[in-house]
Amino acid sequence: MPFSAPPADKKSLEEGDAFTPKFDAHGLIVCVTTQASSGEILMLAYMNALALERTLESGVAHYWSRSRQELWRKGDTSGQIQQVLEIRVDCDQDALLLRVDVGGDGKACHTGRKSCFYRKVENGPEGPCLTLSKE
Repeated sequence: MPFSAPPADKKSLEEGDAFTPKFDAHGLIVCVTTQASSGEILMLAYMNALALERTLESGVAHYWSRSRQELWRKGDTSGQIQQVLEIRVDCDQDALLLRVDVGGDGKACHTGRKSCFYRKVENGPEGPCLTLSKE
């Protein structure tokens, strides 16, 4: 499923109905994944064209691992398969938002937490530091 080139004019890109994802110079597009039922942000990952194609075809989230340089289907080793309920794209089509139901234990982070966003940045006397979120 090759994707179309973005339309020449900004209005068509922002208001039209053509899905023309804008991949960066490395062939990637950023993807924020949320829990459909709560809206909680679970993770941020990247997709290349193949990951996006597989996600659209299967209804299961696929991503591109920048560190391993390989395609991966979320949940293959953890059981935390992400069933995609909705995909949204931002106004200039260079970011995706997935709304998912998570299988297995319902967690999304490889650390064993529900969300990858489990720490917050706080200003301390010696500068910014991280603390575990209470949520």
